[in-house]
Amino acid sequence: MKVCKVFVLLLFITGTACMPGKNRKHEIIACGGHRIIVFDEEQSNGADLKIVWQWDISEATSLPAEYGKYLNPLDECKPVDDNRKILATSSGGGVVLLDRATKKILFWANAPMAHSAEYLPGNRIAVALSSHPHGNSIEIYDTKTPEQCLYRDSLYWGHGVVWIPLRERLYALGSNDLVCYSLKNWDSEQPALQREKAWKLPQEGGHDLVAVSDHELLFSAGESVWTFYLEAERFEPFHPLNVHDVKSVNYNKETGKLVYTQAETDYWTHHIYSKNPDKVYTILDIRIYKARVYPR
Repeated sequence: MKVCKVFVLLLFITGTACMPGKNRKHEIIACGGHRIIVFDEEQSNGADLKIVWQWDISEATSLPAEYGKYLNPLDECKPVDDNRKILATSSGGGVVLLDRATKKILFWANAPMAHSAEYLPGNRIAVALSSHPHGNSIEIYDTKTPEQCLYRDSLYWGHGVVWIPLRERLYALGSNDLVCYSLKNWDSEQPALQREKAWKLPQEGGHDLVAVSDHELLFSAGESVWTFYLEAERFEPFHPLNVHDVKSVNYNKETGKLVYTQAETDYWTHHIYSKNPDKVYTILDIRIYKARVYPR
């Protein structure tokens, strides 16, 4: 009995890295075309990637046969639910939620020109669209009812969406504005987003949005990268990065780790750039638009 108690105590002290969903490896998730690749950054160098997980649209056998066309090309893929799931969007019009352990498809929807999505409380998903037959929009879906849009609000040329649990707020990046939403009627079958504030971007052309902390957002717009301080409601240029046409950006304040992608041809790239230390990862068989890191 004493041995068991010591073992449990050691687990508590050293963390829960072996438990499902608590893997603290420094992973980079990249997607493009019809593939998603997850690789361990610490064990990768250049084009020599330590791939720990991958998925191809051809594996989506539980979807209707015609649905695959909506998932190509994949634009954004991000770890959600403590890295247990991967949420991917495609400008072809698809959104898909995958279970990492089983590769089972937990949710899918046909959302025109979907560029970003976020996993929300209650197993609901917000999607930012750059175009829609009824106008540019942000949409809400429930994972239990795929293909049924529960809510839609106008958002001009949506390219990024982020949920901050501590604030219980959703932030959406459009081409010209950053918008803050609170959740409304969330326990009902008709949830909605309550638009609270909108801030005009210091530079037009918003592309990517991530949370640096519970108090700061980071986004790319036009030819620059910006920080938005939530309490002060202030935009400032993001100084550690001074390159043009950034398509995705991830930054860890505590470690100084900076990971980004930069457009090379037709808004795509085959490279992921990492600083502190400086590294460039090459994935020739994926035309990357955005890359994500875990943990952030």
